Amino acid sequence: MQRINCGEGVDPWTGARVLSEVPEIDPTSLVRDSDFGRFTYLGPNSAVRASTIGDYGYAMGSNQIAHAHIGKFVNIATGVRINPSNHPMWRATLHHFTYRSRSYGMSLDDDAEIFDWRAQDAIAIGPDVWIGHNAIIMPGVSIGTGAAIGSGAVVTKDVPPYAIVVGVPARVLRYRMDDRTAERMRSIAWWDWNPAELDAALADFRNLSSAAFVEKYER
Repeated sequence: MQRINCGEGVDPWTGARVLSEVPEIDPTSLVRDSDFGRFTYLGPNSAVRASTIGDYGYAMGSNQIAHAHIGKFVNIATGVRINPSNHPMWRATLHHFTYRSRSYGMSLDDDAEIFDWRAQDAIAIGPDVWIGHNAIIMPGVSIGTGAAIGSGAVVTKDVPPYAIVVGVPARVLRYRMDDRTAERMRSIAWWDWNPAELDAALADFRNLSSAAFVEKYER
């Protein structure tokens, strides 16, 4: 057996690279009409359109994101789709040619109403959310603060704060913490702390339970 190390790391956690206030976007990814916060990262082979990704958010790669407002400290694993496009099921055909008509040489104009309709089904994702590999977040869904979405889940309805959801369609498995602790955590809103405050509390983030953390930091 021979140990192999090869290739350039494409994610910021390889080697000694450090994220900065300038968003890091892999050159193989496409971004259109979108805003990225500080210390953000978008991995390879992804597409982000008409969306916002808050400070410290990352998407690992092969992600498709459209018309989404994504909060701070959101963790998006490989292969996640957020707001996949709906097709006009009320029409005689579902096919692109009725609204991407120019691509088929059928019209001088595409059907703007379809794209406006899609944009109305925007997605809202709160801070500190974790979305597992290959999960799909369907149009119009809201995901509450601190929720965790299991790998491969298909989320078709709103997810409460701090819920852990799994399955197809996704259902609540349990909650990360009790209601009172969750309420206190939201009142602390550590995701709005500045970098110095986060650094000062790093040991407590690592070592304290949720209940102990709110006990220490609730003002």
